[in-house]
Formats: sequence, structure tokens, C-alpha cells
Amino acid sequence: MSYLLRVQLPDRPGSLGSLAVALGSVGGDILSLDVVERGAGFAIDDLVVDVEPGKLPDTLITAAESLPDVRVDSIRPYNGILDTHRELELIDQVAGAPRDTLQILVDGAPRVLRVGWATVVAQGETGAYRIVGSPGAPETHATDVPWLPLEKTVALDGQADWVPPIWREMDTALAAAPLGVPEKALVLGRPGGPEFRPSEIARLGYFAGIVATVLD
Repeated sequence: MSYLLRVQLPDRPGSLGSLAVALGSVGGDILSLDVVERGAGFAIDDLVVDVEPGKLPDTLITAAESLPDVRVDSIRPYNGILDTHRELELIDQVAGAPRDTLQILVDGAPRVLRVGWATVVAQGETGAYRIVGSPGAPETHATDVPWLPLEKTVALDGQADWVPPIWREMDTALAAAPLGVPEKALVLGRPGGPEFRPSEIARLGYFAGIVATVLD
């Protein structure tokens, strides 16, 4: 079983090595790592950690947070390893598809962008509507999206009045990026969090901008 851990740790030599030792002490094996963000004296890393069958993910959290100034922001099951080139692969799939390009986009976006689900929504004359959704997208649609039209990529308030109650109950972190025109957007949902970091918002904006150019 593999888990994706988002960890905040001190940005100094030896921190990652100490974390690897701590996780290894409870049977965790780091398969891959991606630096999400760096700040003043700290780093936010995404790690895929493999554990033996039967091991509880709580043991990974306890081991990591036993180290000084280390905090686990989130942990969730993850199938595979991190690969930053997957974004380019998905863009290539979208560009080469003769049809259903938006469906291909939302089907691949959750794994590439490390979220629970993805949809494409648009603003029409009678209100907002969902064009396509990934397999994990909630059945309950948001029919009132006051943030459309959208001029730039943003993290959305997951507790706002327009958010369906079931989304709020699941503490879903949300982000959206315009897809070619302000009236259409790629929306990402991450049930249970964590919140989207500024670097992730920037990454989503670049990704959506390239996809929009391909689809134009």
C-alpha cells in the first residue's frame, strides 16, 4: 500500500534524511518526492511512501511528527509514484485525441495535479453548468458559481455559500483556472484537503493555459 504524504519540514541539510530514517523505522519506504513549495526556513514536500500490508497510515504520521518542526499536512492513499512529466503526457493525450478532449482532460487531471476530482464548468444564459467531470467528481453539482467569469487561477473558499453542503461536509479544498475564456473553468476538488499552496495555484494556471492553447 502506498500513501501520499504532504509534509512540512525545516529547510536545512539533513532534514529529509532524518525523515526517511523515521519513516523507515515503522516500515515506510519513500518511493518518490516532489518539492511543492519553499519558504523562509521551511519546505513543503509531497512524498509517496510504501508500507507493508496491514500497516496503519497513522504510524507514518506519528513517526514523521516525532521529529522537531515536522508536520504532516495530509495523508491519503496513492497508487504509483510522483512523476512531474505526467502533465506533459496528459497535454499530449488531449492534443492527439480526435474527440472527447475535455473528458480526457478531467479524467487525467486528478492524478497529475494530486486532487480527488476535476470538472469543467461553464457560465451560460441560465446559469452555471457542468460540461464534464472525472469519475470521482461529486454527483451534486454547483449550479450557482458567482466567481464565474474567471480572469485568473484562484483557490476558492470551500465553505462559501455557493458550495454544495456535501462538499462543505467533506471539507473540500477547491481551485479553479480559466480554460480559454473567462466563462469556462477547470475546477479541482481535494476532499479533506490540504488547501492549495500558492505554488500549486501557479502550476494549475500554467497547465490550464497550455491546455487551452492546445484546444483552441
